Amino acid sequence: MSRNLLLGFLFLLTLNLHQALASLLAIDYGSEWIKASLMKPGVPFDVLLNKDSKRKIQSSVGWKNDDRLFGSDAYNLASRFPTDSFNFLKYLQGVPFDSEAVSYYATLSSADTVKSSRNTISLRRSDGTEWTVEELIAMQFSYVKELAESVAGEKVTDVVVTVPPFYTQAERDAVVDAIEIAGLRTLALVNDGTAVAVNYAMTRTFPEPEVHIIYDAGASAIRTTLVEFSTVESTGKGKPKSYTQVNVLSSGFDRRSGGTELDRRLVKILVEDFMNKNQIDITKDKRAMSKFRKEANRLKAILSANSEAVSTIESAYKDIDYRGRIKRSQFETAASDLKVRFVIPLHTCLAKAGLTFENITSVILTGGASRTPMIQQAVRSTAGEDKVAVNVNADEAAVLGAGFYGAGLSRQFKTKEIKVSDVYMYDIQASYTTVPKGGGSPKTITSTIFPPSSNTGSKKTLTFKRKDDFSIKLLYKKIPFIDHSQEVVEAKIGGVAEAIANLTEQGVFEPVIKTTIALSESGFVSISDAIAVGEVKQDSIKDKIKGLFGGGSSDPPSPTSTSTDSEPTVLTDESTTVDDTPKPLGAEISVPLTIDFEFGPTPPMTAEEKRAARTRLREIDNIEGSKRRTEEARNNLESYLYKLRDLLSDDSETPFTKCSQPGERSAIQNKLEETLAWMHDEADNADTKQFLEKLSGLEGLERPIAHRYREIEEFPKALNDSQMWNWSSRLFITEAKQNLTAEAEGGPPARYTQAEIDALEKVLKEHEAWLAEWVAKQRQVPMNQDPVILTSEMRARAKTLENHLQKLWKKKAPSKKKSKGSQGSTSGAPSETATPGNDKGQKSHDEL
Repeated sequence: MSRNLLLGFLFLLTLNLHQALASLLAIDYGSEWIKASLMKPGVPFDVLLNKDSKRKIQSSVGWKNDDRLFGSDAYNLASRFPTDSFNFLKYLQGVPFDSEAVSYYATLSSADTVKSSRNTISLRRSDGTEWTVEELIAMQFSYVKELAESVAGEKVTDVVVTVPPFYTQAERDAVVDAIEIAGLRTLALVNDGTAVAVNYAMTRTFPEPEVHIIYDAGASAIRTTLVEFSTVESTGKGKPKSYTQVNVLSSGFDRRSGGTELDRRLVKILVEDFMNKNQIDITKDKRAMSKFRKEANRLKAILSANSEAVSTIESAYKDIDYRGRIKRSQFETAASDLKVRFVIPLHTCLAKAGLTFENITSVILTGGASRTPMIQQAVRSTAGEDKVAVNVNADEAAVLGAGFYGAGLSRQFKTKEIKVSDVYMYDIQASYTTVPKGGGSPKTITSTIFPPSSNTGSKKTLTFKRKDDFSIKLLYKKIPFIDHSQEVVEAKIGGVAEAIANLTEQGVFEPVIKTTIALSESGFVSISDAIAVGEVKQDSIKDKIKGLFGGGSSDPPSPTSTSTDSEPTVLTDESTTVDDTPKPLGAEISVPLTIDFEFGPTPPMTAEEKRAARTRLREIDNIEGSKRRTEEARNNLESYLYKLRDLLSDDSETPFTKCSQPGERSAIQNKLEETLAWMHDEADNADTKQFLEKLSGLEGLERPIAHRYREIEEFPKALNDSQMWNWSSRLFITEAKQNLTAEAEGGPPARYTQAEIDALEKVLKEHEAWLAEWVAKQRQVPMNQDPVILTSEMRARAKTLENHLQKLWKKKAPSKKKSKGSQGSTSGAPSETATPGNDKGQKSHDEL
């Protein structure tokens, strides 16, 4: 589908959105680029533009002295201020400080990394200020939020953010922490391949099921998503309807074979060439390496379309320039080891689903690095030339799909109905210790709760026979990536003894503990609920005590035997409620338990830490906001000074000269010179208030001159309007009097009485007299003198006459007289020519 046709479809879609109270923001956050889209009723759905009208924003934030910059402005700082430009932060999300990711990041950026209080990563500016990765990414999200709000015209809160399907819990936590610090609310995290699939399905129908591979070659990684598309007929009540089903079957990935890895190979070629030519080691020089990294990124795009490229870097190292010629073949040789890795994710996702390339319809290429010839060649040689498709926008499919995905989760929007079923890449296990009988040693039981490719949104309930508090650890079966933790979270279940005692008192025999383990749609694994629950099988203790004083109860059934605690029983999830009222035999009652979480070596930020981070960002936002307001006030004053200088220096008969007096121009000239001197000497240290005061002082001197000119401009129209209402009223009175005369001669009844006509005529004569007197006086006033009559007063007096006339015109006509043999009746109202403000040959009041 062509881009214009797609955008046309998207525009029509927005016309059908329900009226909502809020907008929805979607962000595709990549290691190199950010794309964002906004969904709001009445606003065409499309990719947001940045302040330079670009459709994508570099994932960068940086400082030039005290000025914070974003996007390409921040990215370009790296060659001058290498430790104040922060790029490729996605590599550092949710990873421990001593991980391989930190050393890999050092080959991409010259920024200084330091260990945070949570054993994660912070980055240090040249002035010593430290910012966590979450805070720096939150700044970028906040920047995008500001862009969205400028388009929406309102606050934007809800956001959907894309993440790679291989992201661990710690990495997903880091994304959500950044979202919250930015003042946004996470509606969902969506796997980027799934987002592309939703976008693909929005403009297509599937009469027969189709299976496609979304091949996403991004900057940081290559990932594949195997997706089945089908059309499903609903079977619910009401009129049958169909919807599109998007089923994610499996996924594959390689974390270190994306576009950035190709950049690293080019950097190595360029740096080695420079060092061989100049016999200088520049690998430790941060500024020089930043220049070569920027040049490598530029060359990669050129070599995607050309067989060779010329590289030129001025002052590559100190005063030494670099010039070289790079061939695509040379580049591909340096990256030859990656060719196998480019296609491994394809084989992985197919193997997980038990399919082959014969079972798929196409491999859909997306992601910026998918334009690289060597990646395309690898995919074509593996999947087959006829299987490769380039029918989605490689840069924007994910962010548009994320927007549609978010709309599908919200009741505020109405879009094409698409139901999505996604999967989780990793297998999740539960680990806990047993309580053995007879005083033996406890054993650790580990069982798989969610095997690989489990559907997100699933829940499992584990049942335990416990009398005291205990813990459950959720962990990956294998370490998901180098130096990442196997542990996901540990849940400490508390209040068990009290809950068991409570249930026993109510007649529950052998109560059990049920814990619900949830895999959310956003890919988070957690214990969402824990209760003590059981069935009433005997009278409660209270009933037995009551029986001692004359009460009775039925005999309880025989107790069942108690089994030892081994691997728990997996049950379906059932909702339970707490009810303290007495329950009859056979009833099930439950008591909620407490859950306290402990996290692994890279815990998410606490609520206090996020509040502190939001406060830091708010402070810097306020400082920058104040600085922007000061700059705006200064710019406004400077512009006004230039304007006045031009007006005063123009010797021709301009309106300013004609409407001003020599003394006024002299006063303005003196104030202008005084202000220009102040601007030269003190403006750099002035605040917003001072700039506004200087501007106000000058405007006060020019205001009388501008007022005269506006009055001279508006006078002809105000006079014309006044005369038009005089003419309409005079015509109305003439016809009304004629109708009175006709009525006196036996004609139809007149609509207006003599008293009403006389009252209108009195108002008209007063207005005509006033207008004639003061217009004559005004015409004697020179242009550089204040007017004796204001156009606002002219309009107000004309409005009085207009209201009087309109009141009569809206009066209902009297009943018509009927006579035998008459061929018709005559209205007592004035003819059409007397319609106030709409007379033939005269423009209406609204038109004027």
